[in-house]
Amino acid sequence: MSKQYPVRGMGPNLKKVLLATVSAAVAGASASAAFAQEAATAEVDEIVVTGFRKSLSDARAIKQDSVIQVDAIVAEDMAKFPDLNLAESLQRLPGVQINREAGEGRRISLRGLGPDFARVQLNGMEVLGNVDSAQDSRGQRSRDRAFDFNIFASELFSRVEVEKTFEAAQKEGGMAGTVGLFTGKPFDYGTGADGALSLKVGTNEYTEDTQPRIAALFTQNWDNVFGVSFSAAYSKRETTEQGHNTYNRSNPSAATMQSLVTKGLNISGLSAAQRAKFLSGDLYFADGNRISSWNAEQERLGLTAAVQWRPMDGMELTLDVLHGEFTTRRNEYHLATRPLASTGSVAFDTAAGGVWPSIFQSASVINGLTWDSDNYVTMTDVTGATFGSEHRRSLNENKFNQVALTGEWEMSDRLKFDGHVGWEKSTYDTPYDDKLYMRAKGNLIANYGENGQSASFEYPNWDPTNPANYAMDSFYYRAFNNESELHEGELNARYELNDTWTLRAGVAYHKFRQQGEDLFYDDNVNGTRSKMRGTAVGDVTSVFTNAFGSWLVGDYDKAFAKYNEYHRLEQNKDGTGGALQDIENVYETTEETLSGFVQGDWDSELFGRRFRGNIGLRGYSTDTHSTGWIQGDNYAYLGTTDVEGSYEGVLPAMNSVLEVTPELLVRFSATQNLNRPGLGSMAAEGSAFQDSSGKITASRGNPNLEPYKDNTLDFAVEYYFGDVGLMSASLFHKDIKNFIETVRFTDVPFSETGVPYSTIPGATASTIVNEFSMPVNKEGRVELTGLELAAQSQLSFLPAPFDNLGVVANYTYIDMPDDLTGISKTSYNATVYYETDRWGARASLNYRDKWYTGYNTAVMSASTRGFEGGTYVDAAAFFNITESLQLTFDAVNLTNEKDTQFWGQNEYLYNQNQSGTTYTAGLTYKF
Repeated sequence: MSKQYPVRGMGPNLKKVLLATVSAAVAGASASAAFAQEAATAEVDEIVVTGFRKSLSDARAIKQDSVIQVDAIVAEDMAKFPDLNLAESLQRLPGVQINREAGEGRRISLRGLGPDFARVQLNGMEVLGNVDSAQDSRGQRSRDRAFDFNIFASELFSRVEVEKTFEAAQKEGGMAGTVGLFTGKPFDYGTGADGALSLKVGTNEYTEDTQPRIAALFTQNWDNVFGVSFSAAYSKRETTEQGHNTYNRSNPSAATMQSLVTKGLNISGLSAAQRAKFLSGDLYFADGNRISSWNAEQERLGLTAAVQWRPMDGMELTLDVLHGEFTTRRNEYHLATRPLASTGSVAFDTAAGGVWPSIFQSASVINGLTWDSDNYVTMTDVTGATFGSEHRRSLNENKFNQVALTGEWEMSDRLKFDGHVGWEKSTYDTPYDDKLYMRAKGNLIANYGENGQSASFEYPNWDPTNPANYAMDSFYYRAFNNESELHEGELNARYELNDTWTLRAGVAYHKFRQQGEDLFYDDNVNGTRSKMRGTAVGDVTSVFTNAFGSWLVGDYDKAFAKYNEYHRLEQNKDGTGGALQDIENVYETTEETLSGFVQGDWDSELFGRRFRGNIGLRGYSTDTHSTGWIQGDNYAYLGTTDVEGSYEGVLPAMNSVLEVTPELLVRFSATQNLNRPGLGSMAAEGSAFQDSSGKITASRGNPNLEPYKDNTLDFAVEYYFGDVGLMSASLFHKDIKNFIETVRFTDVPFSETGVPYSTIPGATASTIVNEFSMPVNKEGRVELTGLELAAQSQLSFLPAPFDNLGVVANYTYIDMPDDLTGISKTSYNATVYYETDRWGARASLNYRDKWYTGYNTAVMSASTRGFEGGTYVDAAAFFNITESLQLTFDAVNLTNEKDTQFWGQNEYLYNQNQSGTTYTAGLTYKF
């Protein structure tokens, strides 16, 4: 079915609406004052706020008290974060957008910048914990700076804070903002013993499995002198994503098309105009027409421990330990066009030849063909298409460990010290990532709609479940691993000069290391082609069915037994197969930073109103070092390059808050911050080749890249009322430089490339490299401007029982260039809740519009990729059986939203899948 997309109008010029925005916010706040005063007269001596309202109230207090721009989410109770996933909670904050994996939040984009620009800290330490995606189009296992929030169970955390403006006391980095994750501490709870146990069970409408989710927390506080706490969370679930997708697009030349016809491709059924167009070389074909199912079993385990000690008055020590594991056992099933004697992965083929059975020895017949005004083929009707049935299995193991010791010491009423030392390590391992290929011959009508933005596949007069239509092909064996490690320490001092000014200063040390490698043992070298290709499949297959069709898939255990195979990255024990050749992304990168700051905090009056803020400078010096493999033809190892770099600078920052009244706040910030370059750009890995004419080409990463830098202005008006009431408007502008692009240099001596000249036989330091490419910082600046509007209120002015209703809503608009990827220009979300002492329920809606992951101005360039807008609806409810026992219910992705990816300026369909609605019910007991 074809999906219609509305025409999107131009967004507002936000620079011009600054004064209008502020005026409207102040006017709105004034209009609400009467309501707030009226509500205040109805207050009793004490109101005890609990549940979701309490989490809103506590988060509001953090925002109101802070000097910098902060939004927060606070756990409703022990081991009870408001959502099943941290990313899904964060998406409810203004300026935050998320992408999803199997229906669960994965990464965030913040304030106009993509996931690589949002820094995440755990208990005060920066954290990088990467998990994988089933799809390459999502950045499958990229080694980057983005944090995957699905690695941790949400129950382990007591609060999350998003710092949107920078202050000198914060370590540099995270140009979009800093997300702080905090686990519970013993002194956060009352004296004595406390605990909570949560037992939940869920299922998904597609998988229909049983999904247990268990969390427990225990804390013992001895009179706020010594305390210990422990928490654990475990969950297990099956996931599936099902849908249509292509690999990319293919644009075969006229010569290629003519050669296929010469080899027997039958186009006689096409009209003369269609035949001419087919042979012109102008057409773009979907490079793969595929129905797919990404199925996985996921297990998540999290453990935390904290010890707090006050050895004397004014001194507090906290030791935090966290361990996380996220394991995915994935089975993917695809039925895709995979020609044996054609081009790319198009739907038509010629005679296969070789060992293939007779059904593969006939060329395809193209019965019908349509295309649009940009020559994209929107429909093909083919008899005798060649298919590939791919069963891909993988085991992905992610582990994260952190140990952090934090100290605070009030040496006197005026002088205080604080700091921490810590270590953390994150590993991502894929012991196996294997592919079992079979081929099939059959008929296909692939229709992408008139606009190329939908997909429907038909298989007329052909049974995709009949083994007679299939033949075995081969195995692929692969494995991946990477590792990140961080050592960090900082020491800060605070001295109260007088009632107005407090002086703060500190130093920090940060050493980050990342390494890894990817191992590919494809069928052209592992020897499985000669064993398997063309043989019968009846004894090694089963029928797989999802919402889009049924087809045969290979069974690993049966096929391994039949062909004497096993997962391996070396020659088979029976002597078949050659040496592993394809080893990629072999590099190690380290960053070592020494930084320091000085900052003055003030709390005074301006025109008789409270005026507070801070102003300071942060200096930094970073040394980088990267070693990486240089590879040549067939990924042959040619040598190792070793490159060092460094950069340093000073970042000023000023944040201020004017309290027009205790309820009405006006904020202004002017700051500079940085974002360190992507790990892939810094990696010293590369390549070197010499062709038959003697021409040399080489490439490598660049550890000497300068960081991104921004100048940010932020203006906000906030009005606070009632127990949870808040209205705010924020306008920010970022001016960013040092974006990175890959540049090609010509006629460069080997000595200037950083690539060892020994990689080319006979070369010397002065040998000319004809073409050398490397990432560099490009000239120019990128500007973006954003508007955030937020409101939340308990609707206590309504008559009972409606006075228990409440609403939370926000809206974000970003005015930015299209080639700034990873962010939607418009997003909004809303939550409606109803809560009493006994029971409560809430429903949330989240929307983000179209966003790019790559951008190119050419209409038909596949470098332009992105996601269509989507709306997700979630719900939750609780019932307090007793004061200690609570029944809960959660529903995630109630509308089973489609996740749609596109390529090209015309937004042709690339991937579209659905993951189903997940339901969870459970009991929570507090003691």
